[in-house]
Amino acid sequence: QVPLKPGRSLMDWIRLTKSGKDLAGLKGKLIEVTEDELAKHNKKEDCWICIRGFVYNVTPYMEYHPGGEDELMKAAGTDGTDLFDQVHRWVNYESMLKECLVGRMAVKPIAAPKGEGCCIYSVFLQQIPEDKTILCMRTFIKSIYFFSSLCFLFYSYDWFQTDSLITIVIYTKQKDMNAELVIVDCQDKRLRGEIIVDDHSYLVEVGRYCNFACETFSLLVNIAEKVGKVEIILKKKDNIHWKMLGQPLEHHNTFIKCKDRGLFYRKCKLVSKMEVTHDTKLFCLMLPKSTHLRVPTGQHVYLKQIIAGTEVVKPYTPVLPFLPLDFKEPSHCDGAHIYLMIKIYSCGLFTQALDDLQIGTYISVSNPEGNFKKSQVQTSEDLFLLAAGTGFTPMVKLLNFALTEVSCLRIVKLIFFNKTDDDILWRNQLEELVLKDERFEVQFILSQPTKDWVGKQGKISSSLLSEFVKRSRKDSKVLICICGPTPFAEQGVQ
Repeated sequence: QVPLKPGRSLMDWIRLTKSGKDLAGLKGKLIEVTEDELAKHNKKEDCWICIRGFVYNVTPYMEYHPGGEDELMKAAGTDGTDLFDQVHRWVNYESMLKECLVGRMAVKPIAAPKGEGCCIYSVFLQQIPEDKTILCMRTFIKSIYFFSSLCFLFYSYDWFQTDSLITIVIYTKQKDMNAELVIVDCQDKRLRGEIIVDDHSYLVEVGRYCNFACETFSLLVNIAEKVGKVEIILKKKDNIHWKMLGQPLEHHNTFIKCKDRGLFYRKCKLVSKMEVTHDTKLFCLMLPKSTHLRVPTGQHVYLKQIIAGTEVVKPYTPVLPFLPLDFKEPSHCDGAHIYLMIKIYSCGLFTQALDDLQIGTYISVSNPEGNFKKSQVQTSEDLFLLAAGTGFTPMVKLLNFALTEVSCLRIVKLIFFNKTDDDILWRNQLEELVLKDERFEVQFILSQPTKDWVGKQGKISSSLLSEFVKRSRKDSKVLICICGPTPFAEQGVQ
């Protein structure tokens, strides 16, 4: 993010979109935009961008963009869908830029060259003896079928029933299947079960007829890890015989990339808010009884709120309710709750709205996202964690995992940057953790210390890091994880 000028906050943008001004510059008309026309609008004072087939005039949004004008200009006059997905596909651009809509991209006709419609197939067949042509065509068709149906060799489902229960069985044949790879939601007569496989997922999604007792019965998920079988058990609302599980929905029984599915949200109940520091709170959200969701280490979720009529979404990394000093998952971290440590900004529209939420109200929480792999830690010997402010939050579960399950680690060191002593999150717990495990070290570094501060001071730099980031052995395998504001992360990587 970059500092924005006064009067250029998210709330200011929302007010501008509701002011009635012609932000698209077309006096309310929508037009069809060709590639040539789109390419003409590639300057800061005249910038159009295409996202998923829709063209927006983002010129008036330039000064309001949290990532700065230069980031928007990377997609000026072009299709910016891929760039948008890489940076923040979770943002509801349709809501944020609805008043900037220019129109749709024109469909570009594709004409097949004369006589070349079956060029590949005819050349292929001309080289084959006449009596074997049919055999080769059959083989060719079978190959197409094989590749298009590859996932169904590994992923399939079935369902069974008793008088009161429905059991859905998903066969994955994944030997490393675990609870974090299974996401199940049952709401509004809709059942959604998703199995995560690296950057892909298999989805079972039915609706209309599936009438479950979601409000009174917690669904059960059983996993046979060795054979990759997942059982989802739900209670019927009425003890009657079902003729079908439900009406298959659009993406039912599909195996595609996770990023192509879009985000799925469920409403979670706010059950508590606790102060951590003067400006940071620990929010506890309770998942619905009919949801099975475990957020993997190093991954984040998105919170969604409607503010002043506009949908606003922000990412946050779940933490534990406290740092476990006996290296066991706390008993009340049973998967029914999500804990989020969030800094409340005085001029932050989203965090102010979060802070104003009353206990018992609901907020939408997405499926987890992220690319971090635990195997990166499991193959390391020295682990260094560089965190600034609430960039500490991904380190909480990572610390617990590293010290609990990775015996090959010789050093686990947290280098924690903050402005003042009062900003340090969970300082006492971290200092207690140092006493509990000889592998763990923590170094607090302040950029604006008081006169009483006797520890290290400064900002992230090569000279400062060279003092603290040192291998335990000459040839040890090192993993360094960094999280914090963009300038901090970029400087740390450099």
